[in-house]
Amino acid sequence: MSDKFQNQFRIESARAQWWNYGWNAAYFVTICTAHREHYFGEIISVETGHCPVSKNVMKLSEIGQLAEKFWLSIPEHFPFVKLDVFVVMPNHIHGIIMIDKPNDNRDIDRIGEFLESGRYVETGQCPVFRENIDDSQTGQCPVCTSDNAPSTEPKTPGELRFRNQGKETLSSIVGSFKSVVTKHAHHIHADFEWQERFHDHIVRDTEEYGKIANYIENNVANWQDDKFFDR
Repeated sequence: MSDKFQNQFRIESARAQWWNYGWNAAYFVTICTAHREHYFGEIISVETGHCPVSKNVMKLSEIGQLAEKFWLSIPEHFPFVKLDVFVVMPNHIHGIIMIDKPNDNRDIDRIGEFLESGRYVETGQCPVFRENIDDSQTGQCPVCTSDNAPSTEPKTPGELRFRNQGKETLSSIVGSFKSVVTKHAHHIHADFEWQERFHDHIVRDTEEYGKIANYIENNVANWQDDKFFDR
């Protein structure tokens, strides 16, 4: 397990609607290509040494190499970001992004206010945690299961986020990455596109971090069982 995490990003009960995505935390991010096209390369099977056992290896295309290059350069443009384990797959990218600002200013009193309410369910599905967890797909309003009509006035960090993504947030980081990859990828393949939104999951604790890191590290080996597998 990476010592970058060191439990310093532990979030006891963060609910996405009561969370500001500019706050310090470790975020598990998944970004897919449009229609899950294999722009980033292919996974091939290679033999390992003299033993007739083969393993999966990700062979990056030119666009895949660009995606890897610009992912690794994120901290150059966002100095408060630390990168952890990541992988470029044929049609998506998984990675852990850690926002670590000197001044966090999170509103602890509001975090977890709806912890037991069950009013919100996520609109996407985390590839690691199959159950209905409480994260929302960034940029997409979660489905409200309450019978009460929602207020038109933004009252939570989540509601404010959907109206104004803001600077130095997870959305601005991922948006900048997607933009620069698109710009350079179009010189190689004019039709290159990303899926409009991306999935994020706030890493709660060391146990979750371990599950997510293990999933990412073994994504290539387990490609045929991956929810994003598409020939």
